[in-house]
Amino acid sequence: MQKALGLVCLILTSCVLLYVVLWKNVSEQWTRSVFVGEIEHTDDRTLTYQTNITSALDVSSFGTTFIYKDENSHSIEREATITPIPVLYKKNFTKLPEWDFEDVYLQDHLARKPTCPKSLKNTEDLKFQEALLPNIQLWLYKGLLNLSEWNRLAHFNNPFGFMEYNYNEVKVAVDLIQKPQSSILLPVPGSAKDGCIRCAVVGSGGILNNSKMGKEIDSHDYVFRVNGALIQGFEEDVGNKTSVYVHTAFSLYSTILRFRKYGNHIIPQDEGIKYVMIPEGLRDFQWLQGLLQGKEAIGSFKGVRPLKFFNGHFNESRFYVLHPDFLRYIRNRFMPSKQMQGKAWAMYRPTNGAFALFLALHTCDIVDAYGYITEDHHKYSNYYFEKFEKTKVIFYINHDYGLEIKIWKKLHDSGIIRLYQRQENLNKTKT
Repeated sequence: MQKALGLVCLILTSCVLLYVVLWKNVSEQWTRSVFVGEIEHTDDRTLTYQTNITSALDVSSFGTTFIYKDENSHSIEREATITPIPVLYKKNFTKLPEWDFEDVYLQDHLARKPTCPKSLKNTEDLKFQEALLPNIQLWLYKGLLNLSEWNRLAHFNNPFGFMEYNYNEVKVAVDLIQKPQSSILLPVPGSAKDGCIRCAVVGSGGILNNSKMGKEIDSHDYVFRVNGALIQGFEEDVGNKTSVYVHTAFSLYSTILRFRKYGNHIIPQDEGIKYVMIPEGLRDFQWLQGLLQGKEAIGSFKGVRPLKFFNGHFNESRFYVLHPDFLRYIRNRFMPSKQMQGKAWAMYRPTNGAFALFLALHTCDIVDAYGYITEDHHKYSNYYFEKFEKTKVIFYINHDYGLEIKIWKKLHDSGIIRLYQRQENLNKTKT
C-alpha cells in the first residue's frame, strides 16, 4: 500500500514539475514575442538580438515571415502565429510604465534628405541632435497595423499607442487611410535656390493680438495652423495663408462650435492644403471611419458627418494621420513631463500646438513660431481673436504649459526655431 502511495506521489510530482517547465517555456516565449512588434523573439538566440535593438524598427520589415540570425550567424526563416496580448489598463499603473522597447520607433527610410545648409541636422545643439530622428515614421496608414504591431503599440496609452483599445475597432479605421503618395509632406519650393523650406507655425495665443505679424507669416513658403485657426478679420495679425492644418477630431469639431461668435464657421480650406490629424483616442478612429467612408461617425460623434466640415474640399491624397510612434517620440525625447511619474501620468500629453511645431521641425528647414506660449503669457489674452472679452490661459492637467514655455524658449535661444515675442517686452528686459 505504501509503495503504491509513493508511486502515485512520484507521478503527481513529476506531472507538476512537467507542467511548471512547460508553462514557463510557453509564457517566456509569449512574453518575448509581443514586445518588439514585427521582430519576433521566441528563443534564446533571438532574445540576444532583442537586447541589441537601440533605435528603431524598419517599416519595410512588415509581414508574418521573420528572418533572424542564430549564434553562428546563419539566417533562419520562420512563420509566426500571433494573437493579441491581453488588454492593459491604465488604472493598473501608478506612473508611466517603462518597457524595454519604450524608445524603439518605426523609421521611414524614404524620408526627406535635406540639402539646406540651415537644416536641423546641422544644429550645434548636441542634445537636440542626439535626440533627433530625421527618419522617424510620421504617418499611420493601411498596412502599418497588424497583430504584431498592435501587440507593441498596445503597451502605450493614447495618443502614444492603443492601451485599453480593441484591435478590430482601431484596425477597421486604419485600413481606410491611404498610404501617402510621398513620405514628404512639403516639397522644396522651386524658388528656394538654397534648397531650404521656410515655415511659419501659428498658434492661437493672445500675444498675436495687434501684433501686425500677418505679412511676415505669409512670407514663409508654408504656414502651419492648429485647432481654431481663425483668419477672417484677423489677417493683419495672423496672415491669411494656410498650407497645413493640424487637428484632432475634437479640436476641429469643438472649435467651430465654441468660436462661432468670433466668426469661426469653417476650417482653413486653401487650395492644395494638407490636413494632418492627431489620433488622440478611440473617438478619433471613429471619426476617421465616418470621414473616410463618407458616413455618419459612430461612438462619441454619433450622428455627425465629419465630411461636412471640409465643405467639399476634402481630398484623401492630401490627408495625413500622425503615427503613434511619432507622438511618443516627441513626448519621450523632447517633452518628458514630471507628470508622467505621478498618478495622473496617463492624462499628460503635449498640446496640439506642440505636435504641430515638432512636425514642422521634421518637415521644414527653417521654422518660425508665432502665437506660442511665452514666459509673459499673463500679459495677453488666451486667444488672439479675443479683442473685447479676454480670458486667461488655463493650465489644464493634461498638458504641461510650464514645460512648453521652457522648451520654446530653449529652442529659440539655441537657434533651432525663432519664437515670436513682443518686441516692446524684449526691449524692457534688455534695459
